[in-house]
Amino acid sequence: MDWSDDGTLRSRQFSDIYFSPDDGLAESRAVFLAGCHLPEAWTDRRIFVVGELGFGTGLNILALMDLWRRERRAAGHLHIFSIEAYPLAREDAARALAPELADITQTLLDLWPPVAPGWHRISPAGWNLTLDLFFGDVAEGLAAWEGQADAWFLDGFAPSTNPDMWTPAVLRAVADRSVPGARLATFTVAGAVRRGLTEAGFSVAKVPGHGRKRERLEATLTGSRPAPASPPRVAVVGAGIAGAALTRALGSYGVSATVIEAIQPGAGGSGFPAALVTPRLDAGDQMLAGLAAQAVRRAMALYREIPGAVIDQGIIQRPGRKARPHRFERIADLPVWAKGEMRTLALEPTNLAPPPGTDPDANLGPALDMQLAGSVRPQVILSAWLAQAHRVQGHAQNMTFRPGGGWHIGDDQGRDLGEFDWVALAAAQGCRTVTIQGQPLPWPLGCVAGQADWVVADAPPVSGPQAWGGYLVPFDDAGLLFGATHDRGEEHPRVSTYNTQRNLSTLAEARPDLAEALTHHPDVKSRVAVRAVTPDRLPLADALPAAIVEQPGLAVLTGLGSRGFAWAPLLAEHIASLIVGSPSRSAGRRLNASNLAASVNGCSLGALIVFAAGAPHVSHDLLRVRRLGSGRIGLHACLDRQRQPVGLNCAKTLLQHGPDPELPRLQ
Repeated sequence: MDWSDDGTLRSRQFSDIYFSPDDGLAESRAVFLAGCHLPEAWTDRRIFVVGELGFGTGLNILALMDLWRRERRAAGHLHIFSIEAYPLAREDAARALAPELADITQTLLDLWPPVAPGWHRISPAGWNLTLDLFFGDVAEGLAAWEGQADAWFLDGFAPSTNPDMWTPAVLRAVADRSVPGARLATFTVAGAVRRGLTEAGFSVAKVPGHGRKRERLEATLTGSRPAPASPPRVAVVGAGIAGAALTRALGSYGVSATVIEAIQPGAGGSGFPAALVTPRLDAGDQMLAGLAAQAVRRAMALYREIPGAVIDQGIIQRPGRKARPHRFERIADLPVWAKGEMRTLALEPTNLAPPPGTDPDANLGPALDMQLAGSVRPQVILSAWLAQAHRVQGHAQNMTFRPGGGWHIGDDQGRDLGEFDWVALAAAQGCRTVTIQGQPLPWPLGCVAGQADWVVADAPPVSGPQAWGGYLVPFDDAGLLFGATHDRGEEHPRVSTYNTQRNLSTLAEARPDLAEALTHHPDVKSRVAVRAVTPDRLPLADALPAAIVEQPGLAVLTGLGSRGFAWAPLLAEHIASLIVGSPSRSAGRRLNASNLAASVNGCSLGALIVFAAGAPHVSHDLLRVRRLGSGRIGLHACLDRQRQPVGLNCAKTLLQHGPDPELPRLQ
């Protein structure tokens, strides 16, 4: 891009300007806000959704935020979805945005996402507003977005220079992601665009343009707008990081959840004095690495909003004893990271000692400097996110569904804990003990017990958190957390001095000086908890389909393993979106597809549902498979969301070989 002498921002690739040099803000208001009949269109909507193709400098969104601030509903929520193939750096946006809205501009710039492909979420505090940005190809972004917009801003570069954004396929995708009666506005009146919108189902009209442009387009999708929905009654079972994140996400839509807790907040794996927020490091799966990066970015952004929640920004990941050559270099080179988020760091005696028993001169490869990651205080986060929740003490055990009455939850003492439209299970291993109509759900969940140890004072100084086969996390003035053990299958662990010695031995691999000092520390504290894990170590995060539970309104967020503080905020927002009917990114479906498919191998369940979210010709269908004995898997049914048979031949092709190494890749 180039800046002209009069301050106009121009794209060299498309030979077009980003906005009018005369009065870009006035043009945005006239073309897009007035063109979509805002604010009148949102007056009766609890959640109003705006989609945009062409985020550019963010000027249209700035104008929309200004209007929302002045004319919003008291209990309403504005959800914006915007795609940009060529995102601007923050400094360029700051130079371009309108000075007359300086305070809103600063709000947007303070949350400006890094230039990295994929999803980025912005939710400024106090605005009742969510902005989902997708940096990448327009077709890819539309395909990945699961939402229905009430209004669309089409603001890409001119069709003559940027035809890919105005193809009939793109315009059909816009129509498919619109509610009946949705309004659309754009500056162009090109004949191909008018015809494409008409063929997609819009009623299109030319109207007087703004400034030097004689005409512009307004369009309305045929059909009547749906009636506004009432806020649902929601129960969240569990008060660890998963339950707290769900409570916060629902609260952002004005839904006050009832939190059912068996003991107290953080009684399980979220109850340690510090926690790491790190991405799953995957050198071979770019899609998964990108999702993990998005999860950590979102988590850290939300934690930074809580006073005192973040301890340190940045974590050093050092290679372990069995480090694979060049693995960290491959991870750092993945295109999913923004500049400076993930880089290699040479091992030096001053910061990272080689493990004992290895040649000091051996080339162990570099460490990773993970600047997007961080360490946090769990109790500060749980207290902030659960502060306004209605909390009910009880061990949720059985749920029954009564037509017309919703879900009824009973505890292990036979008490009725309430009646709800939606129930979100977020109780880690506790999800396995919940029954539906007296029957357990077939969770592919295992358990891994872990003990961590810490001192609260007089710890040797440490510059920041580090991870390898273990971890160390400085906190408060002179506290230090180190750990942790991993004992598979142990459901009822106890604290032991043996496990403390194991953790000290692990600590000695990275910092023998610290291990020696802490061995003689007079007050080492310990805690043990159980992590819920899935066969492929990916979370379960979605609403359960009718093929598993016939009644609607049941969701799950579990299987977070040792990365609960990294995964929970993003996935909780996905589930909250499903509950309130707001747009969602498809993170939860992809995770379910992977881990449920993987769990077929060696599965002892009578039946299992596999989400086939990305398989050819069976996108978003459900494959129900059953065990035939001798490790063979047979097709039971293939259903779409209306439980109608679809894609049967394709499903047979995918599953005919049974549980082979390719099956976990089914998505």
